[in-house]
Amino acid sequence: MEKFFDFELTARLLNLDLVHNALLAAGVLGLVAGVLGPLIVMRRMSFAVHGTAELAFTGAAAAMLVGGSVAYGALGGAVVAALLLGLLGGRESDRDSVIGVILSFGLGLGVLLLFLNPGRTSNKLGILVGQIVAIEPTDLTALVIAAVFVLVVLALIYRPLLFASVDPAVAVARGVPVRVLAPVFAVLVGIATALGVQIVGALLVVALMVTPAAAAARITASPWRATVLAVVFAEVAALGGIVLSLAPGAPVSFFVTAISFTIYLLCRLVAYLRDRGRRSAPDDPTRSGGVLSAA
Repeated sequence: MEKFFDFELTARLLNLDLVHNALLAAGVLGLVAGVLGPLIVMRRMSFAVHGTAELAFTGAAAAMLVGGSVAYGALGGAVVAALLLGLLGGRESDRDSVIGVILSFGLGLGVLLLFLNPGRTSNKLGILVGQIVAIEPTDLTALVIAAVFVLVVLALIYRPLLFASVDPAVAVARGVPVRVLAPVFAVLVGIATALGVQIVGALLVVALMVTPAAAAARITASPWRATVLAVVFAEVAALGGIVLSLAPGAPVSFFVTAISFTIYLLCRLVAYLRDRGRRSAPDDPTRSGGVLSAA
């Protein structure tokens, strides 16, 4: 246990440039994941995020095999996954099966590419579970550029996208280009998912893309408040996970997922206590009545 709580070693490691790079990358990823997360939850795309992560893993493995940048490889794989999901999963009835097909194919191909790679086992494992030492300054630059692109595009389409996410039938009737927005948002999610591969790993990147937003949704129905809370939760999980992983040298993904899950359980507890208090309180006609109206 002392190895996990060696504050002196953690303080020394926090002075290293590679840790600074990892913390900056985690901060950027937390922001992007927190902003996209509530929309992912509203659009029920959690499974799609997992499928996209598998092809991000495949792209990263391919890049590693040919000696290229893991960050760019993951980005290319995630964008391909997003496009495939958008083209093949247009009908809601087909979406889950299409995601399952893409997920299994991507994971299988990625495993083959890792098998063909004669490189170090630790580098291969890092693609799956995250490895902060793999984040180079050039990767950090690419991550920031990609994050800015995602946030700018999302800002341009946010209002119609939110409308289409809350009530797609009415959005179509009002002339919102739902069929255009869906693949655009899928590409944004794919880019954001690729950003998390080196930090959290392809297998557990969903912990940052979905769990903070799911936690926020338990305590507020306001999209704006949910977004703010999701960003805060994602930042705490990403940055806290890196700091806690330094002394033991354990994979970052465990600590990120543990923090995210703890936050989710706490939010469920808060929601339960709030709802129980409302049920036990006498009716008050002056109350506005619920989270939706409070938002």
